Amino acid sequence: MCTMATKVFESGKLLDKDGRASYQDFEPEVCPLLDRQRAANEIAFVNKETGEVTYGIDGLLTLFSIRFPILKQLFLFRPFVQLMSKAYAFIAFNRRVIMPAPRANNEFQFQPVFRLDYRIAYLAVTWIITAFILSHYASLLNGLLPQGEAYREYLICGGQIFFQGSIINFLNRRKIWDYLGNMMTISFGGALLLLPGLIVSEFANPNPIAYCAWFMAVAGLMLLEHIRRSKLLAIGGIPTLTWALYRLLVLLFILYVNL
Repeated sequence: MCTMATKVFESGKLLDKDGRASYQDFEPEVCPLLDRQRAANEIAFVNKETGEVTYGIDGLLTLFSIRFPILKQLFLFRPFVQLMSKAYAFIAFNRRVIMPAPRANNEFQFQPVFRLDYRIAYLAVTWIITAFILSHYASLLNGLLPQGEAYREYLICGGQIFFQGSIINFLNRRKIWDYLGNMMTISFGGALLLLPGLIVSEFANPNPIAYCAWFMAVAGLMLLEHIRRSKLLAIGGIPTLTWALYRLLVLLFILYVNL
């Protein structure tokens, strides 16, 4: 994610050409003031003329204030800065589960610090948004799937967090929070892929079978992504099997019990 962000900064001329470098490859003598551990948590912005280093949202706002001077007063408004700091930290401390790094990156000396509070917040936010989208999408499957209460998808999504959490806790307790973060990213991504169906439903009313086919296609992509991320986490195939089994059991329960 940091690589993508800094590429955007370069293309938008917020940084000079070749004005970015991975913190893992940054030579200490280039900037003795650089806190390499903090740079693993927040993007470090180095002024090569003065040696001054700023991090995270402070560096971003400094960069944008130079490029867009008209916004400088907004960037100095303390409530705005505090809000942006929380938003930045929310993404920064969850970036490895939003976009997982290759295994080789985990061998570097400096790694992002794990923050349980931001991970729990991430699970809660993705759970609520995912369940909200699924609740609306379920109405498009009328006739194929029994219509349930508004809280049904919230129970299902929340239940999978606890179900899979118990599985990982048994298999590899050390990776439980990394796995749950990755799992909810998959769920959140799948929910976003369902949005085109919801948008189409506002203008047309195709057969529920079409909506079901799209849902199954998205579920297939989610399964492939779950397999890929499980390999990156080196947790084996059992979590993928239980992830699919949970969904299958929930579907059977809905069909036969009308949850």
